[in-house]
Amino acid sequence: MDNKKYASMKGKRRVNLFFCYLVLILISIIWLYPFFGIVMQSFRSYSSEYGGMVSYLIPKHFSLDNYKFLLSGKTNYVSWYVNTVIIALFTAFFQTLIVLGVSYALSRMRFKGRKLLMRFWLVLGMFPGFLTMICMYFLLKQFGLTQAGAVPGLILVYCASSGMQYYVCKGYFDTIPKALDEAARIDGATRFQIFYQMIIPLSKPIVIYTALTAFMAPWCDYIFASYVAFGNDKSYNVAVGLTRWVWTNDYQGYFTRFCAGGVLVAIPVVILFMCLQKYYVEGVTGGAVKG
Repeated sequence: MDNKKYASMKGKRRVNLFFCYLVLILISIIWLYPFFGIVMQSFRSYSSEYGGMVSYLIPKHFSLDNYKFLLSGKTNYVSWYVNTVIIALFTAFFQTLIVLGVSYALSRMRFKGRKLLMRFWLVLGMFPGFLTMICMYFLLKQFGLTQAGAVPGLILVYCASSGMQYYVCKGYFDTIPKALDEAARIDGATRFQIFYQMIIPLSKPIVIYTALTAFMAPWCDYIFASYVAFGNDKSYNVAVGLTRWVWTNDYQGYFTRFCAGGVLVAIPVVILFMCLQKYYVEGVTGGAVKG
């Protein structure tokens, strides 16, 4: 009787697993289909014609013409890519420093108005950033940080309010015992030495998480980047420049080039997440424990 019951439970478990895997496979196909289509279209020649459904998705003849066009110097794609890399790297560096510093101060130090400040930042962060776009544009314009100076202007804007993103990082710092800080203070260590030599080495996941999120925001930004760099083609980032291509009258021709540009933009992000996925997950889960 026990064997029959065990066999029945085992059969039900196999059926449940089968349907679970079937649903996951279907979801994966639906999710990956657009990406597969973009990659395939990037290898379609500029002048090739579209046929049936299969021919529309998979080109009959693969070509690197779109990639050669992007890197040939006939367009400003290389300068757009360089602008995007510069903005993303500088933003990731400075924003990570600011977030880590603010999070450590809020986690370890007790001062008057601390809770009020955290609540104020939390409420202020609920308002969408594009509400201040007009004011930010005119302010940046006064300092020459729009159009031709859009790259440093965007870096300044992305880093200016980064301290308000303290909550995940602070939650991770809260999980580190304060006894370590107290022991180091007794031995004569300064606040900076504790932060740099003790807390940061113990917080590798949250440091990587903070850097990745700071890197991704300007890498994918279109709205504010198009607003600040409007009218100056050489100051565009990749998102703005490729969107301008899609808006041209030659949509069919530039669409394949748009896909090739999108593939080149996606490659660094995919490599980063594949290499740092472990730390990214640990940073998110660790920062959600307290705070």
